[in-house]
Amino acid sequence: MAAVLACGRTAVLSYESAAALWGIRDRERGQIEVTVAPHVARRHEGIRVHRRALNAADLTRHRGIPATSPACTLIDLAPRLTQPDLDRAISEADKLGLADPDRLLSLLERLPRRPGVAVLRNALTRHTFRVTDSELERLFVPLAIEAGLPPPRTRQVVNGYRVDFWWPELGLVVETDGLTYHRTAAQQAADRRRDQAHTAAGLTQLRFTHWQVRFEPRHVVETLATVARRLASAA
Repeated sequence: MAAVLACGRTAVLSYESAAALWGIRDRERGQIEVTVAPHVARRHEGIRVHRRALNAADLTRHRGIPATSPACTLIDLAPRLTQPDLDRAISEADKLGLADPDRLLSLLERLPRRPGVAVLRNALTRHTFRVTDSELERLFVPLAIEAGLPPPRTRQVVNGYRVDFWWPELGLVVETDGLTYHRTAAQQAADRRRDQAHTAAGLTQLRFTHWQVRFEPRHVVETLATVARRLASAA
């Protein structure tokens, strides 16, 4: 608050300092970061001052301190962070209820071009990637065969639920999820009921993201092969 007050009426906490205030990132030692209007010329020791115009939607208060909004903070941080660090920041914002990835992605689609927008959009779409049923089957079935499994049954109803891939001879169900960062409470409850129904029936269930099926096939093959060997030996 002292840093914000020292920089005048237009000042807000921003970048790493705002992320620490929101709990999205751990506080790093060093200068406190503040953003002010373009015409403000103040400088203070220990404060890193950024100058740019901010929209009303970018501004808010947290714990009484003027700060950039969680969405604006993530956009500002995106070009600075490694992919794992950005993933963690997005995940923390989601867990804290600060930035729903679905709504954040929708917001980014409406924003004009500015530093960080494209980087953050790419990070979000990487984790919300989803293929169609037909493409998923085309991609997944060869992986299952490579792992030593026979071709699965698809779009079958098992224990009252439609499943993506089903091996009745092994009691194995594979589901694919298109969204890894955020699922609504209703979706989470529905998924848990589905998982519990399969477990109660003595089935083994695996979940892969569509991103893993498309871009991490070795992990999918190795996991399927390991589980298939265990199930076959127990039969």
